[in-house]
Amino acid sequence: MPLLGCIADDFTGATDLANTLVKGGMTAVQVIGVPTGPLPEADAIIIALKSRTAPVAQAVEHSLAACEALLAAGARQIFFKYCSTFDSTDEGNIGPVADALVKRLDCGFALANPAFPTNGRTVYQGHLFVGSNLLNESGMENHPLTPMRDANLVRVLGRQTDGAVGLVPFAVVEQGAAAIRRAMTALKESGRRYAIVDAVTDAHLLAIGEAAEHHALITGGSGVAMGLPANFRRAGLLPERGDSAAALPPMCGHAAVLAGSCSRATLGQIGLARDHLPVLELDPMATPDARALAAQALNWAEGRLGDTPVVIAASAPPEKVAALQARLGREAAGALVEQALATIAEGLVARGVRRLVVAGGETSGAVVSRLGVASLRIGPEIDPGVPWTYAEPTGLHLALKSGNFGARDFFLKAFGQ
Repeated sequence: MPLLGCIADDFTGATDLANTLVKGGMTAVQVIGVPTGPLPEADAIIIALKSRTAPVAQAVEHSLAACEALLAAGARQIFFKYCSTFDSTDEGNIGPVADALVKRLDCGFALANPAFPTNGRTVYQGHLFVGSNLLNESGMENHPLTPMRDANLVRVLGRQTDGAVGLVPFAVVEQGAAAIRRAMTALKESGRRYAIVDAVTDAHLLAIGEAAEHHALITGGSGVAMGLPANFRRAGLLPERGDSAAALPPMCGHAAVLAGSCSRATLGQIGLARDHLPVLELDPMATPDARALAAQALNWAEGRLGDTPVVIAASAPPEKVAALQARLGREAAGALVEQALATIAEGLVARGVRRLVVAGGETSGAVVSRLGVASLRIGPEIDPGVPWTYAEPTGLHLALKSGNFGARDFFLKAFGQ
């Protein structure tokens, strides 16, 4: 039976969370979509949904169905995972999904913490920072689907729920797990449904995880999961496994990168890759047809697949994204890119690609769905938040990268270039 049952609102976020748990010594399997049969065996099961930008009712429905599957499998604790940049709109979906899970688990309260200091995401006095910038000055204010224009998470979450939102501030978090636990208990007893919890260092996240040992529901980014394996270990439920938790079969076959994210990080990674790898940059404005874009890419890749990875990108800076959305509409523009890259992935696999990096949460969801991947075994980390995974029984090694994650040389590092 799984010790921890997780619900992630996108595919890259699920992989990020699984990576954190594996580094903590838990075996982890990522299941794609709401399961329809028995769950795999692992200490942690992460059900990856494509619910971050779905209609609210659908996001809630799928999240509750995932929760039921995890509870039926025996999960002792539920974790609702969302992005470290709290990607959402004033309508949701973080608040509505959390509300539904709080009600289902009859717990009345949950903490909320998206911090991931290793990747520059910190929460101080309730405000989310990306590096030294407030969230709304980090580039996330230009996100094509979930523009984040307020860094105050108490306000952001408060607009998404009919429950009250409180804060466990830095000064309390600095005092450790016992002080955090007392503060959360006081907030719950005063009628708060959620507590935004400050975190600036990994030590803070470990303390928050310890403080939430007996919580039925935890919500946040992958960082706050750092302290959870130790809770199960202290309870005698989790054996010491060392590096074996991240063991995968050996890699083989051609290698490729597919990038759909328009984040600053991914654009920088593509820029560096141009100096070292074959790179094709697709232009949806010039060719607003998914099949035609895919045909262009596969024809280009035909003679280039070999030992050196190829990079195919539909990423673009904000002004180009805005122009495409103005021409086609926001949803149609996103669907065009997702469908093109999913078709390209299918074609690359048919041509012998067995090592594939995908950049962008929406892109990863489209690619994994098109390839028919049902579950992913989590392996070693490439960069913080991004591990290699193995898709059984396809023989594919996949790295699903959140757009904002990874060092500038990520695409090179992934393949040892």
